[in-house]
Amino acid sequence: MIQWKTILHLTSKGNLEPNHRVEKSDSEWQEILTPEQYRITRQKGTERPHSGALCSSFDQGKYSCVCCNTPLFDATIKFDSNSGWPSFTQPITENAIKYHKDISFGMIRIEALCNTCDAHLGHVFPDGPKPSGLRYCMNSEAMILTPE
Repeated sequence: MIQWKTILHLTSKGNLEPNHRVEKSDSEWQEILTPEQYRITRQKGTERPHSGALCSSFDQGKYSCVCCNTPLFDATIKFDSNSGWPSFTQPITENAIKYHKDISFGMIRIEALCNTCDAHLGHVFPDGPKPSGLRYCMNSEAMILTPE
């Protein structure tokens, strides 16, 4: 189980290796993504709180990266954080997520990216439920839900 201390270590010392990499040019990403998906995942945008289709959905399945289809989260670890974004306590595998220190907007946060294609997903915070204490606060537009 990933803990906050592990995330801070990965952020400063280097992330785990992904199983494989997917790399495309900006024009290739623009061809396969909607304008909103592109803005969020490739330009580090954020959707408005409570606006995402996956925010209030608790259907069973796997949440994957909208850009490269890499599995990111399992629905069994999704929870209602009342933050306005889909929230999870753990990634599906330890190397699914890449962590990056984000100092934009006058704050210090930990950005969560897809480790396969570097898509911006959202941020992770140390204020989630036990046992991990983590809250992966993700953009709906950055993921697709494949029902079980």
